[in-house]
Amino acid sequence: MELVRVKDVKPVSGFVVHVWFSNGTDRHIDLEKYLHGGVFEEIRSSPEVFRSIRVTEGRTIGWGENVDIDPDTLYYELTPAWAEESELELAK
Repeated sequence: MELVRVKDVKPVSGFVVHVWFSNGTDRHIDLEKYLHGGVFEEIRSSPEVFRSIRVTEGRTIGWGENVDIDPDTLYYELTPAWAEESELELAK
């Protein structure tokens, strides 16, 4: 897998953002499926907080200093961790 990082991000509407990647690709990504769990509660509940999204020092997208989404998850549209955990619970 190629290591692709985020160059820029702009909110579009709702939880959709436009992301530019380091390999020259760009696309709209709906972040709704990634914004689950306590750390994302304020981001989901406040459009103003959501729109404060930025590129972090780690070259991914994030809010503040402690909340981000892995760039590989975004680029490769991987299943969010919370959804994988839910699938494992259902399989038991």
